[in-house]
Amino acid sequence: MSARERLVASAQELLWERGYGGTSPKAIQERAGAGQGSMYHHFAGKAELAAAALAATAAAERERAEGVLGSGGGAVERITAYLRRERDALRGCPVGRHAADAEVLADPALRAPVEETFAWLRGRLAAIVADGQSSGELRRGADPAAVAATVVAVVQGGYVLARAAVSQDAFDEACEGAVQLVAALRPEGSAEKVI
Repeated sequence: MSARERLVASAQELLWERGYGGTSPKAIQERAGAGQGSMYHHFAGKAELAAAALAATAAAERERAEGVLGSGGGAVERITAYLRRERDALRGCPVGRHAADAEVLADPALRAPVEETFAWLRGRLAAIVADGQSSGELRRGADPAAVAATVVAVVQGGYVLARAAVSQDAFDEACEGAVQLVAALRPEGSAEKVI
């Protein structure tokens, strides 16, 4: 792994653990095993490095989500798999945690990966709901964009509940509730049960 890659990976970890304000260039350099000269050779400063780290984190999270959402199966099956995907809820969402960071929100370059990831996820989920409606698996009438926003909000809210309760169970319960809500979108008389 190159010095640049080590710096980005270290910044990703520290930003997830501490947030932008709690992450110093010195801490990033120490974790990466890289000197100050190396950092400033690759990046103009902390903000540029943080933007690269947030973009890398966002790309990795989109890839993980797509691995589940693009795996095939029906709409309910894919959304259920996304909701039940293994996560360490007590650490919080590696992307969503930054939506509450005032310094990230104030800087368009830092905010962009967060904003783009949630827009992508809502769009991806909405397309799956719309496909489920077109195939007859899901009732027409529910707004795919609203269903998608609800699923994303439940996952992000689940992280908050888990961290507040210091319990993974709080996250899992929220996601199971969303699984039941999505399954309830099946047409009346549908024989399929919650997966």
